[in-house]
Amino acid sequence: MIELRTPAEVDQMAEAGRFVADVLEATAAATAVGVNLLALDKLAHGMIRKRKAESCYIDYHPSFGASPFGKVLCTSVNDAALHGLPFDYVLRDGDVVSLDFAASVDGWVADSALTLVVGTPRDEDLAMIDTVQRALDAGIAAAQPGGRMGDVSAAIGAVARADGFDVNLDFGGHSVGRTMHGDLHVPNDGRPGRGFPLREGLVFAIEPWLMLGTSKIYTDKDGWTLRSADGSRAAHVEHTVAITADGPRVLTARS
Repeated sequence: MIELRTPAEVDQMAEAGRFVADVLEATAAATAVGVNLLALDKLAHGMIRKRKAESCYIDYHPSFGASPFGKVLCTSVNDAALHGLPFDYVLRDGDVVSLDFAASVDGWVADSALTLVVGTPRDEDLAMIDTVQRALDAGIAAAQPGGRMGDVSAAIGAVARADGFDVNLDFGGHSVGRTMHGDLHVPNDGRPGRGFPLREGLVFAIEPWLMLGTSKIYTDKDGWTLRSADGSRAAHVEHTVAITADGPRVLTARS
């Protein structure tokens, strides 16, 4: 069921969005050469406990996961594109790191992700991150009341394809509310004027992700981490967005 939220409920969801943004800002600031991925997960876990929030990940066990996720933060490094399960890995100079975090605050969920380079960046990595960020911005700008979900998808795909990327459609955005993954799917490419109507009160996560050399992925032996088929690097960004009478409202905006 796809539900529409009242303005008051959207305001409540914005509280969850602010917390998710705070956690991502804190973990991004702590992401540096020599830092263990497990330390980043521990930091996020501590912030959840302090806020008395609930993790959307730790007990999450969908059909595509080998077991409950068991951690509270996704940490996808280099060729890991999505769902990176934190493990005992110390970050190295030049690593590309995606941090993806979702939590429930007072019964409302928000979901967001960012990608950064640790230490000395490579030009091609910075260009990829710039592309995926502009794709997210384009998708948000297209999320207008009276439009269609295909407008959002087409805007994302147009940016990616213009920069020479192939777009994988296996995973994309989703509606957000009382749970992390609702029924509404937000593909990262599509045709404008098609798909679900964008109505005031609709809340969903937009999450483009790209890989430098391929659009194909495989599942790591950990049963969760999705890696590029050719070993090329990946980037992933995400915001939770509400459709309002005045246009899109980004609930997970960072300062």
